[in-house]
Amino acid sequence: MPATLEVKCTDSDCELDMFEMHYTYDMPDDVGVEDFACPYCRGTDSLEPIEL
Repeated sequence: MPATLEVKCTDSDCELDMFEMHYTYDMPDDVGVEDFACPYCRGTDSLEPIEL
């Protein structure tokens, strides 16, 4: 199965709680949360992976 990444935005002004990203098999192995921006506030430094 391709990876699924659960992410939270820690920006106190952002209304987004969390979101999931579902990768395809074509996504490089070294892609991580630092490669994305929050879809709501567009912040790039405020994303953190959620560890279950």
